[in-house]
Amino acid sequence: MFPGRVVAVGGHESDGGRAVRGLLGPQVPCVAGGRELFRCVSESRARGEPVCVVPMTLGRDPELVADAARTLLALSAEDRAGTVLAEPFGTAGHLVGWLRAAASRVAADKALLVAAPSGDPFVDADLFRIARLVRQYGRHRTVEVALIGGDPDPAEGVRRCRALGERHVVLLPAAWVTPPVPDPEHCASAGPLLPAPAVAGVLDARVREAWGRYDRFGDDGLSRGLSAAHDHGHAHSHGPGGHAHEPSHTREPHGPHDTHTPGTHHDPHTHPHRPEGAVAPPRAHRADGTHRGADPHDLPSHRSLR
Repeated sequence: MFPGRVVAVGGHESDGGRAVRGLLGPQVPCVAGGRELFRCVSESRARGEPVCVVPMTLGRDPELVADAARTLLALSAEDRAGTVLAEPFGTAGHLVGWLRAAASRVAADKALLVAAPSGDPFVDADLFRIARLVRQYGRHRTVEVALIGGDPDPAEGVRRCRALGERHVVLLPAAWVTPPVPDPEHCASAGPLLPAPAVAGVLDARVREAWGRYDRFGDDGLSRGLSAAHDHGHAHSHGPGGHAHEPSHTREPHGPHDTHTPGTHHDPHTHPHRPEGAVAPPRAHRADGTHRGADPHDLPSHRSLR
């Protein structure tokens, strides 16, 4: 058991955390970012509870991690002393593995429609890359993409599969949100991407790693979280004026049962270290500092859900 409280924070992949709540026990609140996360952590710290925040992205929302880090930086110094930010729940590499595992349970003569809520153009484009890898390393002839609230939407995705000659389509969620089946005559849902026991196991691993880094190195995860979206967006695209970086997840994806945890390899950008001059305070001890953090009203509002 870990001390204090675990707080899950959700973004557009989970409809602001609402789609995750049924998979977590009642002891783990799942909140939206910004003010809701700030209030939840502040209330726990006021009771003297250490807090571990876990960004519940499946690898398609790096901004969620950075937003969570910025929100936690707005806490007072004494509240930050007992708060850690865990690695994100999953990476794009994990998502490919989880989708491949789900796809392996679908008959090979059916088409797969990989569906997730629409984000910005970059995360939407990445979903097409993820689906292509699922097809490349799987056994299904047709793997199409649908964007919930975007184009192509699930109904159009089913039509495309049917136009390619497929008789039956299985909707495979690549997010916490599971969309309604648009054409029950020709389409069925594969159900949630991960069952509740698997979610609990991954969450436990992220929390364990976060407290381990804090105990050993005094690393609260905020610096790493702030840089999570560094390679995401126009400035790092292949477009005019941009400069491209080779993302770490472009190597061959992990297998369906991979349990590798982000940040445990020797990546110089993610290897934990003690910040200069930092001393790790006891988890349950509230520091005696008097400096207060930013007013919660100055927090950036949570990004609109798409």
